[in-house]
Amino acid sequence: MTRPAADPAVDLAAASHVFRQVDVFSTEPLLGNPVAVVHDADDLTDEQMAAFARWTNLSETTFLLAPTDPAADYRLRIFTPGGELPFAGHPTLGSAHAWLEAGGVPAREGIVQECGAGLVSLRRGDVLSFEGPPLVRSGPVDDADVDAVAAALRVRRSDLVDAAWIDNGPGWVGVLLRDAAAVLALEPDFAAFGDLKIGVVGEHPAGSAVGSAAGAAVEVRAFCPQYGVPEDPVTGSLNAGIGQWLAGSRLPAAYVAAQGTAVGRRGRVHVSRDGEAVHVGGATRTTIVGTLDL
Repeated sequence: MTRPAADPAVDLAAASHVFRQVDVFSTEPLLGNPVAVVHDADDLTDEQMAAFARWTNLSETTFLLAPTDPAADYRLRIFTPGGELPFAGHPTLGSAHAWLEAGGVPAREGIVQECGAGLVSLRRGDVLSFEGPPLVRSGPVDDADVDAVAAALRVRRSDLVDAAWIDNGPGWVGVLLRDAAAVLALEPDFAAFGDLKIGVVGEHPAGSAVGSAAGAAVEVRAFCPQYGVPEDPVTGSLNAGIGQWLAGSRLPAAYVAAQGTAVGRRGRVHVSRDGEAVHVGGATRTTIVGTLDL
């Protein structure tokens, strides 16, 4: 892990750790999904990481550590208020942004992150993007689970146009509804979710501005109450799974997804497919820089 001698934005004299909060997936202040990022966290225990994630109460809090794989630039641990994840998308982008901003220098042309899901490749362009990791579970959803999904979403089973496992670590099951309006109208029964983590997608009519989503091809919502986050504002891992499932078939090979409309955010997620590789990207902006002493 290449580290700067000192973070140029923070006086480290009295600090245990540099801390950043990064807004991801929006060019507008405070309208994306924030991630808390703790730098140089190798000395923290699992219990301290979990406790800090509960305290921030964000959908994810991450910890940058020295890599154990020589192919990686840094290692990332990702916690929700309810536990640790092997991979998550907006924390991957926000943490890479924080690492670069603090002076991190990639060893190669791209950035390589080590995490519980293995190595994740990122690239810098107009926005940071990551390559979606392989799905650990994919394919059709059995009848009992489809019934459970419909009950959790409070819709008829016939309202589900399609469903598939698109799990790249967090446990997502993907659901396609007839259109974006149906997605925005959902009022889930969170008590009925059990272990389900449900991602829902529906297309916007061409040229639509429904839900302030002008320029977006689809509307996405992510429900994961078991992680202490009933509805995640904007979700990179889910959008990667949806892209692996639908991009280039039911959806264009490259498109923009709107997410967060139902919770007062305006997230924009850029999804593109090239062969089997699906890249997910978006804007990143640091909103808080400070120090943390646990």
